[in-house]
Amino acid sequence: MRTTTLRLYSLEYKQAKTYLAVALFVAGNILLPQLCHWVPQGGIRWLPIYSFTLVGAYKYGWKVGLLTAIVSPLVNSALFGMPAVAVLPAVLLKSVLLAIAAGYAAMYFRKASLLLLVAVVLFYQVVGTLGEWIMVGDFYKAVQDFRIGLPGMFLQIVGGWLFINHIIRK
Repeated sequence: MRTTTLRLYSLEYKQAKTYLAVALFVAGNILLPQLCHWVPQGGIRWLPIYSFTLVGAYKYGWKVGLLTAIVSPLVNSALFGMPAVAVLPAVLLKSVLLAIAAGYAAMYFRKASLLLLVAVVLFYQVVGTLGEWIMVGDFYKAVQDFRIGLPGMFLQIVGGWLFINHIIRK
């Protein structure tokens, strides 16, 4: 397994770069879900709303990740009705957990390996699923990402690794 030392940042809320990065990652989190929704069950299978949150938080810090995690689902829901308002709290929970986990992993380990991204994705999914189970009171609904969304988790790990290490390297 290849690991790479690369430039990782921790942007602050007072920097204009932070909001530019957030705007780009939110745009990605709007466009990718729209593409995935062309395919039946594309949203719940590919989990696209989390992809750029992972990349943003890992590459530019938890603050960029947190803003992206909160704004992306809210804008998508307001503009397109997806995620549906009923599932918005669970999506927001998982998005915030992802931003915090990715930002922490990047800050602590200072590299982006496939194994670290697996750990980040499993963390936000497992803890988020437990939170969703508490919110909805239905274990079967709460484990939907594990029943249907495994391709999306795989895409987040591999796609996130490619984006962080090769596409936005600087």
